Amino acid sequence: MFFRPALRLKAFVRTNDNVRTMEEQKVNTKIKDLTPTSKQVNLLAKVVALGEQKEITPRYGTPRRLVEATIGDETGTVILTLWEDQISQVAAEDVVQIDNGFVSLVRGHVRLNVGKYGTLAKSEQDLGEVNTSVDVSAQEHAQERRFNRFDSPRGDSQPRGFAFGTDDRDFSRDRSKDRSRDRRRY
Repeated sequence: MFFRPALRLKAFVRTNDNVRTMEEQKVNTKIKDLTPTSKQVNLLAKVVALGEQKEITPRYGTPRRLVEATIGDETGTVILTLWEDQISQVAAEDVVQIDNGFVSLVRGHVRLNVGKYGTLAKSEQDLGEVNTSVDVSAQEHAQERRFNRFDSPRGDSQPRGFAFGTDDRDFSRDRSKDRSRDRRRY
């Protein structure tokens, strides 16, 4: 079915009125709602305090500078990790807008990070009083164990090496007669 050009144009304009830009679609998260698995966090907060600058030396690469800043809003406070160039962007009592941040656990405590895909910018908005009685970073969370290529994610207590003639996973023959009946291996 074909519409007259005037009708088609009008329908397009109506649907175009309902389209919102990406800036309008962002919903700011409150600090009390942050969890250890929060991703794509957008929030507006005030810098309460800046920690002292530390230098982290990784195994490979060059040393990097790090500052942990305490930021907060009317619902609570959290620690924000600032790296290299981000350190000079903020000062105490600044209001900052964080877009596309993420939460990580550092020794079981929540840390907010901006990361390479996020942005940190000063904001001109006025934020009311900061609630310092609720510290989201103070609560300890169970940290999932990360495995490297030598660890077994199955929790085997014995090392997984190879030795000739010791493959217990060979089901090609009946091994029930090889050992006593009361001890089952499979």
